[in-house]
Amino acid sequence: MQIGMIGLGRMGANMVRRLVQGGHECVAYDAKPAAVQAVSAYGAKGVSSPAELVRALKAPRALWIMVPAGLVDAVIGQLRPLLSGGDVLIDGGNSNYQDDIRRAHELKGAGIHYLDVGTSGGVLGFEQGYCLMIGGDAEAAGRLEPVFAVLAPGGKVPAGGASGRVASRAAAQLGYLHCGAAGAGHFVKMVHNGIEYGLMAAYAEGLNVLAHANAGSRGATADAETAPLANPRYFQYELDIGAIAEVWRHGSIIASRLLDLTAAALARDARLEGFAGHVADSGEGRWTVQAAIEVGVPAHVLSAALYSRFESRGQAEFANKLLSAMRLGFGGHAEKSP
Repeated sequence: MQIGMIGLGRMGANMVRRLVQGGHECVAYDAKPAAVQAVSAYGAKGVSSPAELVRALKAPRALWIMVPAGLVDAVIGQLRPLLSGGDVLIDGGNSNYQDDIRRAHELKGAGIHYLDVGTSGGVLGFEQGYCLMIGGDAEAAGRLEPVFAVLAPGGKVPAGGASGRVASRAAAQLGYLHCGAAGAGHFVKMVHNGIEYGLMAAYAEGLNVLAHANAGSRGATADAETAPLANPRYFQYELDIGAIAEVWRHGSIIASRLLDLTAAALARDARLEGFAGHVADSGEGRWTVQAAIEVGVPAHVLSAALYSRFESRGQAEFANKLLSAMRLGFGGHAEKSP
């Protein structure tokens, strides 16, 4: 089928490539002409403006928006006067699900369908496919099933063709699922990313314990400011962290794609000297914790992982200085350098 794509960054461009490879006709636009040129080389039809993109699509149109969450409303504002009843707008980025509910309501009056599609797969998605979590009008989602099927890990429309079964277990087994009404797709993706924060933190903390398993052989100076190791002989291991991450990938119960990426990073740079350790958060982890608070559900691990990211960026520096100041004040404890 024919589909328009707005936003040709790391994921958007690869999605266009996968769609073209799967037999779909793609019309593509990005504010950067070089990005449009690149996907034109893959077989997409590149255009120079949103208006030209809309003109190039046959009604009823389907347009996939793949831009940062903060730009989605502006893009919709450009497109809305150009669209007709029956057209479908898809937001495949990481918007807040509450924005999706508002957008779907605003567009419904004009007869325009809005789908929020949480898209997971990152830069590996072109080869391995994308997991798609879909929210919005069920009929519109069914109409777009051929697109979802090609983007998903199976990479092709199921035998027998698209069947409007996007809300079924059968679809889920292929890597795409209509999760519910407007906002449901991004709500599920939001929690998916919150879980991702927790999993990443668990791998990072566990491997960090292994990286310090030689603490007993470092000969730390004993003084009043440092709690000594009770038994240094129990911490004399010089472990190859990269090799351990690699062996865990094979048959271990904690094997995962995240562990694959971790092992690959350690194989390239065992000491990770190319990183400063300032870990960003793009919003989904915050929203997940906020949702847990709103509905009264405990989310200890996800909250701790989010706060750890804040700390990695120096956001705890003032608090830590206050701790040092208090120790100096009540006990005369001079601050020690690491």
